[in-house]
Amino acid sequence: MTVTAQSRARALYQARATRVPIAPFTDADPSLGMADGYAIQRELVAMLLDEGETIIGYKAGLTSAPMQEMFGIDSPDYGPVLASTAFDDGASIRLQDFIAPKVEAEIVFRLAARLSGPGVTVDDARAAVGDAYAGMEIVDSRIEGWRIRLADTVADLASNGAMVLGRHPVPVAGIDPRLIGVVLVRNGDPVATGAGAAALGDPLAVVAWLANMLGEHGVDLEPGQLIMTGALHAALPIRPGDTFTAEFDRLGSVTVRAAGTV
Repeated sequence: MTVTAQSRARALYQARATRVPIAPFTDADPSLGMADGYAIQRELVAMLLDEGETIIGYKAGLTSAPMQEMFGIDSPDYGPVLASTAFDDGASIRLQDFIAPKVEAEIVFRLAARLSGPGVTVDDARAAVGDAYAGMEIVDSRIEGWRIRLADTVADLASNGAMVLGRHPVPVAGIDPRLIGVVLVRNGDPVATGAGAAALGDPLAVVAWLANMLGEHGVDLEPGQLIMTGALHAALPIRPGDTFTAEFDRLGSVTVRAAGTV
C-alpha cells in the first residue's frame, strides 16, 4: 500500500484524538524532509478544520541556534495555533489531554495589520505588530517518546500542544523585544532563563520569516492573529501538580497549573 501524506495525517489525527502516540514517520522512511512534513501538516490541518477547529494564529519553532543545529537545519518551522488549544493566564490544564507535555516561555505578538509575504522585512513586521504578551507554550508530541526528526515535528503541527496567554498587552512601539528577559519559575523555584534574542536573533524577525513562508502558499497573516515566536530556553517536562510562572521584563507574568495525570 502506498503511504501518502493524507494517510500519515490520518495517523496523526487519530493520535491526537486517542492520546496514543505513533512511531516516527522517519523510522519507516528516513528520506522524509521538511517539504514532506508540511504536506502532511496541510492534510492534518484540513481534517481539523473540517471538524470545526479554527486557526487563531501561528507558532514558530526551532527558532534558536542550538535547536537548528540539533536538527541540522538553518531555518525555523511553523504550525497553526488552534482556538481549542488557547488558554488564559492562570488556567489549569488537564495533563491527560496531552501525551508528553513540556513547557516553554515565549513572547507572543498580536497583529494589528495584515502582513503579506514574500518580501516582508523586520521593519514591516514591527509596523504590523500591535501588542506583545507574556506567553507560554505547552509543546507536545504525538510521536512516541519525542523521537522526532524534522519531518515528524513539522507534520505534527510543529509539536504544538497549547498556548497560555498573559493578561496584559504591551504596545510594541518603544520596546526592543530582543532585550526582553524571562525567568521561568516552577513551584516557586527558578528553573530557566532566557531573552528575546534567543528567537532568531529578534522575535520580530520571526514574524517576518513566518509571513514570508506563509506568503509562498498564498496565506497572509491577518489582524488579530497571535504569533508565538519560539522558546527562549530549553523545554521542561510538566509533572502532575506543577505550577509554572514565566516572569517577563516589561510584559509581566503568565501562569499555568497542571492538573490530573499524564
